[in-house]
Amino acid sequence: MSTKITTIIFDLGGVLIDWSPEYVYLKEFRGDRKKMDWFLKHICAWDWNVNQDAGYPIEKATQERIALFPEYEDLIKMYYNRWEEMLGFAHNDTVAILKDLVDNPNYRVFALTNWSGETWPKAILKFPWLQWFEGILVSGTEGMRKPFAEIYELMLDRYAIAAEEALFIDDSKANIDGCQAVGIKGIHYTDTKTLAVRLRALGITLDQDKL
Repeated sequence: MSTKITTIIFDLGGVLIDWSPEYVYLKEFRGDRKKMDWFLKHICAWDWNVNQDAGYPIEKATQERIALFPEYEDLIKMYYNRWEEMLGFAHNDTVAILKDLVDNPNYRVFALTNWSGETWPKAILKFPWLQWFEGILVSGTEGMRKPFAEIYELMLDRYAIAAEEALFIDDSKANIDGCQAVGIKGIHYTDTKTLAVRLRALGITLDQDKL
């Protein structure tokens, strides 16, 4: 008989919150997606961004990138100077599932996010429902990030969570593989309706019948 899930942990970006550098750079490149994609692949690349998610100082990272690509100085500075414009909307259908779970006394609900500690306060201001969680672990504040085992182990230890009773929801397959490596069940998020089906299959109660 499988262990009952008592704790549900959500990723934020891509699951509950929309975020994309495209909101800034597609305008700057005048709608030229090919040029924008090249810039985001080679200049302000994803692996550069996730380094700040692990706690690397934004100002230092920005100046180092400008030193490498001085011809792109203005565009590089935009990445964090206009970061709030990259922070889009809440995925309200997934937030509705979150609300059901938070209101259900049978579950403890947390968040575990790869997010710069320097930009995190802006998210708190924009999305008041982030206060619903019993606790949130922010990678940039802790100096570690998903999918590495240490951040999942810190989550379990800090909030006294039993791994075998926990479920983690993330839109990154690598992050799901990471949680499963330390004994936490995982759901690779693709869309809200599929999430609702998979939660119910695990015996988790949802009141949102329309999902």
